[in-house]
Amino acid sequence: MTVKHTTFSLERTYPVPPARVFAAWADPVAKNRWFVSEGAHELDFRVGGQETIDGRAPDGGALNLVSTYHDIVPEQRIVYSSTLAGAGALATVSITTVELLPEGDGTRLVLTEQDTFLDDAEKPEWREQGTGDWLDKLGEELK
Repeated sequence: MTVKHTTFSLERTYPVPPARVFAAWADPVAKNRWFVSEGAHELDFRVGGQETIDGRAPDGGALNLVSTYHDIVPEQRIVYSSTLAGAGALATVSITTVELLPEGDGTRLVLTEQDTFLDDAEKPEWREQGTGDWLDKLGEELK
């Protein structure tokens, strides 16, 4: 039984205004394109709302992500907590803050995630890499 705690921050700059970046998070169809690699996805984007993904791990096992939105300031900030479970066992608990900062004609996105990793079911470096990958996919979505 192990517990690891990590915090990381990632930044991306997108050549579109904060309203466009925010809309890509808020619209279920758009978010499905850049955030979900495979599996069933539901998004209720409001304070108290949930987002769920029922997908598969690289080894084929079941994965379940559940996020709850705690703070949404349109075009400025999104705060949510998430749990990730694989094969019915809780693997991670996290709190994520997304800040959308105007920068010229574009947006600087700052994502900070605080994680608790349980029993080595997921590695901190996997989470940071995966988060960076979907932020890059968001950039493709915004083109």
